[in-house]
Amino acid sequence: MTRPDGRVMKCGNMDEEDTMKSLLIKDTTKEEREQIVAESLGNISGSCDGCAAGLADMYQDYIDGKRELKEINMSYNRGYVSGDQGPQKEDCGYMR
Repeated sequence: MTRPDGRVMKCGNMDEEDTMKSLLIKDTTKEEREQIVAESLGNISGSCDGCAAGLADMYQDYIDGKRELKEINMSYNRGYVSGDQGPQKEDCGYMR
C-alpha cells in the first residue's frame, strides 16, 4: 500500500524484499494505471443505476498521467458536506 506521501508500506506477511509497487504516476505506465483503476473499481459495467460508469471517468486524469490518485480522491472528498456541517434547523414556531 502507498502512504499519502508516496512511500510504499509493507503488508503484514511480506518478506523484507517484497513490497507493493508504488501507484505514483512516475512509477507506472499508462497500461498499469488502467489496470490499477479497473481492478480497484471492479465490475462497473454491471451497475444497475448507471452511476458507476461516471466513477471510472473520475480517474481518467490518473490514467492519462495528469493527476495522482491522492489529488483526485481529495477533490472528491472536498465536496462532501455532512449534515452536522450544514445549516442548523430552526423551530417553525408552532407550539402545542
